[in-house]
Amino acid sequence: MSADWLCPDWPAPARVRSCVTTRQPGVSLPPYDAFNLALHVGDDPRRVAHNRALLCQRLACQPGWLEQVHGTQVVAVDPQQVLVADANWTDQPGLAACVMTADCLPALFCDRTGRCVAAAHAGWRGLLDGVLEATLRALPAAPEDVLVWLGPAIGPASFEVGDEVREAFVARQAQAAQAFQRAAQPGKWLADLYLLARQRLAGYGVTAIYGGGFDTFRDPRFYSYRRGTPTGRFASLVWLQD
Repeated sequence: MSADWLCPDWPAPARVRSCVTTRQPGVSLPPYDAFNLALHVGDDPRRVAHNRALLCQRLACQPGWLEQVHGTQVVAVDPQQVLVADANWTDQPGLAACVMTADCLPALFCDRTGRCVAAAHAGWRGLLDGVLEATLRALPAAPEDVLVWLGPAIGPASFEVGDEVREAFVARQAQAAQAFQRAAQPGKWLADLYLLARQRLAGYGVTAIYGGGFDTFRDPRFYSYRRGTPTGRFASLVWLQD
């Protein structure tokens, strides 16, 4: 694993491995510098392929790449094809559940015995529609036996949304109002993706939730769509070792 990458701090079982990449090392040129892993953002595909090969080499696993669409579809990890989904899971050692983000919330899952893992991409639309709950339903483990780590996303001081976003969340769950603070501009709110995710997970029965506290908009280690486009994507991965 590269010394530049982030190792999630959560009490996962010994056979569970997890990692979040950053903008370093890598071969992508500006504005994608340097470790962009996404093919859909305009980067040179050859450079993306080089970065992906380096990722597999250093982590000794095969990621299941997704075409993410801000939905709630969950699929089994398949390293042989790119599937349209916003979450994937596996119980097979050496295969990595993987999502790519650049402000949206990545969430990593594992069960307490280390039998299965999952990764979910939760932008506000997917979070609202239940991508985290759908991921939990896909896992062969009860929610109370699942650990979740919330990775780098845009922070509550940086994520400005309109009235319609707040109203949609509050209509689904009244306590979601706690995750919104008025912004300086009328009709705008600062949204806390981490709190919204914790509320949804807790509401589904998850008691072990870790991570949070990042802000991709302000942290130059990570890509941020709101900080500047075009930009790359970093990956959050979780896998099982034999």
